[in-house]
Amino acid sequence: MKILWLSHIVPYPPKGGVLQRSHHLLRELAGRAEVHLASYVQEAPLRRIYGDVQAGLDEARKELSKICPLVRFFPIPCERLRWGKELLLLWSLFTVHPYTMNWLKSRKTRSELDALIRGGGYDAVHFDSIPLGIFHDLHPNVKRTMNHHNIESHMMLRRASMEGNWLKKAYLWYEGWRLQRYERGVCGRFDMNLTCSSLDSKRLNEIIPGLPTAVIPNGVDVDYFRPSGASRHPNRLVFAGRLSAYTNRRAVLFLARELWPVLKSALPEMEMDIIGSDPPAEIVELSRRDPAFRVHGFVDDVRPYLSSAAIYVCPIDDGGGTKLKVLDALAMELPLVAHPIACEGIAVAAEQTVLYATTPADYVAQIRRLLEQPDLRRRMSDAGRRLVVERYSFAGIGRELHAVYKNMIEP
Repeated sequence: MKILWLSHIVPYPPKGGVLQRSHHLLRELAGRAEVHLASYVQEAPLRRIYGDVQAGLDEARKELSKICPLVRFFPIPCERLRWGKELLLLWSLFTVHPYTMNWLKSRKTRSELDALIRGGGYDAVHFDSIPLGIFHDLHPNVKRTMNHHNIESHMMLRRASMEGNWLKKAYLWYEGWRLQRYERGVCGRFDMNLTCSSLDSKRLNEIIPGLPTAVIPNGVDVDYFRPSGASRHPNRLVFAGRLSAYTNRRAVLFLARELWPVLKSALPEMEMDIIGSDPPAEIVELSRRDPAFRVHGFVDDVRPYLSSAAIYVCPIDDGGGTKLKVLDALAMELPLVAHPIACEGIAVAAEQTVLYATTPADYVAQIRRLLEQPDLRRRMSDAGRRLVVERYSFAGIGRELHAVYKNMIEP
């Protein structure tokens, strides 16, 4: 099989969230088929990781060329202009398509992709996110799949329901409604829609009944994320995630404002490590006042922090899709205390692979249980690792993805 993989972000390096899913699925599929890559260049992740966009692009091209015979990069027009994104946000209020789709529109890229698809002899084109749906009509005779990292309209409408500012609430609701309308119009034009979980497939089918879907879960590189054998600090908690992302930012502000004061009062010996780029100024200031609350910013390798902690705390109560950070923590044999929404779409079981909490008092009670019950800690650690090895290894998920394409192309 020969497949063109369209991406809204350069899928390298595999450090967190969408980069992990996209890179590992691309790599696994490329091990079983000939896969070419055409990707937009989001500059912010490259600048954050490498300090320089061009240096990051050069490294990404070198590594991605090892698995893809053809690698093409395209600029994002609004990123080339000062205040480009802000102006596009404002302009998108008055356009047919929401900002999420207008963001990648480019006549030049459209023309180049059209020529590439028509001349490439591809059996299928993989669209790696819903904004790329603007190109659904290129060369209609080739098979096409749409990958949903989450259900965008559901995520936007959930965020709107939780927003307190009425002006922001109205804007988020309006964008969510337009996203849902867009999904209704475009998702049915694809031969298959790939989701991260059966829950997301259900959400998508509620919007478009009868839509063909296949579950390709988020996963873990179980050889990379594995216990190191290092000693764990018995009173150390950890959370890791890109803190410019709304859901992660909301979670760490809850940690700092609501959970930490209650936790320190009940368990004064506790420590907290927060890892992730662009931390809010409020939690940075807290770390200056309290040496037990440490904010590390972006780190190249999160594993030493996961290896030294005793418990992973994940109070994410918004967003969509499935959380790779949860799978990474389970793979590292970390007992998990989390909000139920943080675990949506993942086959965890209460009291076996996760302890659920929603309020500061809940979190304190569950953390105390783990500290006082070493047998419970060990059972959860073993069960979490076993779960990801059996169900969420990228090697196994890659086989599932290849089977979807094989059945679609050679029914």
